[in-house]
Amino acid sequence: MSLFTHVLACLFGMGSWVAINGMWVELPLIVPAIPEGWYLPSYLTVLIQMANIGPLFVTLMHRFRPGLLSEKAVIYAIVAVGILASFLLAFFWQYTLEVAGAPRSVALLILTFFLSTVDCTSSVTFLPFMMRLKPQYLTSYFIGEGLSGLVPALAALIQGVGVVHCRNLTRPLDDNATGAGSDSLQAIYQPANFSAQVFFLFLSAMMTVCLLAFVLLDYHPAVERERQKNSRYLNGGIGSGEKGDPAFSMHHQPEQKPMISPLDDPQGAPRSSFGSGTYSVPELFFVFVVLAWANALTNAVMPSVQSYSCLPYGNRAYHLAATMAAVANPVACFIAMFVPIRSLVLMGFLTMTGTGIGAYIMAMAALSPCPLLMHDSTGTILMVGAWVLFVLTLSYVKVMIGVILRDEGHSALVWCGAVVQLGSMLGALSMFPLVSVYNFFTSGDPCNTKCPLE
Repeated sequence: MSLFTHVLACLFGMGSWVAINGMWVELPLIVPAIPEGWYLPSYLTVLIQMANIGPLFVTLMHRFRPGLLSEKAVIYAIVAVGILASFLLAFFWQYTLEVAGAPRSVALLILTFFLSTVDCTSSVTFLPFMMRLKPQYLTSYFIGEGLSGLVPALAALIQGVGVVHCRNLTRPLDDNATGAGSDSLQAIYQPANFSAQVFFLFLSAMMTVCLLAFVLLDYHPAVERERQKNSRYLNGGIGSGEKGDPAFSMHHQPEQKPMISPLDDPQGAPRSSFGSGTYSVPELFFVFVVLAWANALTNAVMPSVQSYSCLPYGNRAYHLAATMAAVANPVACFIAMFVPIRSLVLMGFLTMTGTGIGAYIMAMAALSPCPLLMHDSTGTILMVGAWVLFVLTLSYVKVMIGVILRDEGHSALVWCGAVVQLGSMLGALSMFPLVSVYNFFTSGDPCNTKCPLE
């Protein structure tokens, strides 16, 4: 195995979601300067779901016209669009046009749609491309995918986005029914250390690094030695793998053999018509359902309530939970690299564990601004720990499903990306009305952690 190839795979994976993750962490700086205000997150949710037209098109081409669409050409195209859209955002994100008698951030919304299309389409193109390399490099790709959320978050942390200072605010005497003045803490957001323009240029640079990593993965001689020996796949387009992709001809190491089948077919007959036929239809159904469920929770459902679950415990708890959860994702990938356990039983157990932890987080978000133990340091520790364990368990599950489906071939990885997007879309659509339409959740105050019902 080549360290150089591992680094390239990681940098390539980092470009998968870095643009949209960057948009989310930059919201506190963008929102005050645009007419949409805090309705922008709702608009972003809708735009990201509309952008699923990209992976839908690729998946349908894979299914009905296999080999017609060049996978490499699609990757070059979407990464180039990501670089250009991020670069243009740096200069036009504040520009508005009058639409229906009101100013709208048309440039911001259109460019964000293109970035969303790039990132969504990466799920069904980047992952299948990794079939060209040996199985060991898939985990490095997932580490990079995890870093696509951590790196923008660290950049925003250096930028000072969302850093709050609590200032004493004394109310006038006549504003108080008792006739006495009262003191309270008001949240004052600290000015950023550098502008949103610099941040978007940083995102454009990250996408450029992704493009360079992809070029090297495609052409560098050192990477050539790490590729699968399968000329039919290497020369084909999307959908050219199927029965001829590398997973069917390569010799796996002992630890890379599937472990979810308790008994081997004595006659060696395929147990299903999907991929290599190693897994039965119920097993495949279980794997894809778990994949959709895990991505719905981690990519859409729980992020939409993170502020509601954490802010009642204070701004420090919120930032600790957000940062540590972002770190937990690549950590889970590192664990999967050295402890690749592919048991379906373990996968089900970890999924139930992660779901249970997510249920606790969701319950505290529903109780906001008065969750349990809000005046006790134990509550803060439990909430931060819950977010870390939630991301850690389900991220490990997602990586191991990716590794399992990688052994099933190129077609399986295309459908893996499609199911990831489907799960994320269903999660987002289920939470959007609860959060943005019916206002089911009430946010806490980062400075005043006193329950208003007390």
